Amino acid sequence: MNDLVAQLAQVFGLAQAAIWQAGLVFLRVGAAVSLLPALGEQSVPRRVKLAAALAITLIILPSAPEATFTMAAVAAEVVAGLALGMGLRLLILGLQTAGTLAAQSVSLTQMFGAVGPEPQPIVANVLTLGALVLFLTMGGLSRAVELLALSYQVVPTGQPPDPSVLAEWGLKRVVWVFGLAFSLAAPFVLASLLYNLALGAINRAMPAMMVSFIGAPALTLGGLALLALAAPVMLEVWRGAMQQALAAPFGVP
Repeated sequence: MNDLVAQLAQVFGLAQAAIWQAGLVFLRVGAAVSLLPALGEQSVPRRVKLAAALAITLIILPSAPEATFTMAAVAAEVVAGLALGMGLRLLILGLQTAGTLAAQSVSLTQMFGAVGPEPQPIVANVLTLGALVLFLTMGGLSRAVELLALSYQVVPTGQPPDPSVLAEWGLKRVVWVFGLAFSLAAPFVLASLLYNLALGAINRAMPAMMVSFIGAPALTLGGLALLALAAPVMLEVWRGAMQQALAAPFGVP
């Protein structure tokens, strides 16, 4: 490893300390890029992710504080990058959870291609695609790069974050995201509750009637109509939550 660094230093005319420093910055940036919305998606080629990580490393390197390259520093940089990336990735996972709850409530299964590692229902796919577009149009990537540069003020190079503080922050962020997910799926859950109550009343009044054959198509059609009406509002609420997360990446809105 030292021989490789020495050869790179001779080729590029750089000091070995600068190459080690660039390696530490790349570890934090690469870990964050693997989880960031848009860049961290499974559909993005690995070469694109690598090129993006290298470009962001060159942007952040001049402002990053110096540190000694050790195994402890390597672990600290990876943990810091993963924490920052996961803080934003949780909002995508929360929106997928809301879409899954909504799809289960109105009996909408897989109709579009998956945008995640596992197949997602139609509602989750539509909402996730819309959220990724919103993230890009609102300048989320540029803000994420800015947060990576500012992260050295909170977690200096080579210094691991406090485990207790990191665990408390992660727990509060997960609770907040799940609360957001259930709030976004509330219209669909309420519609499913009303549908089942109405179906039970009709079945009690007319036991011989196969109400499920009539109610299932109506539920699907109503679910699609509700999705068309609720999706813009859900994405707007999600955009506000993402703005809060970008404004306070190391806090809980």
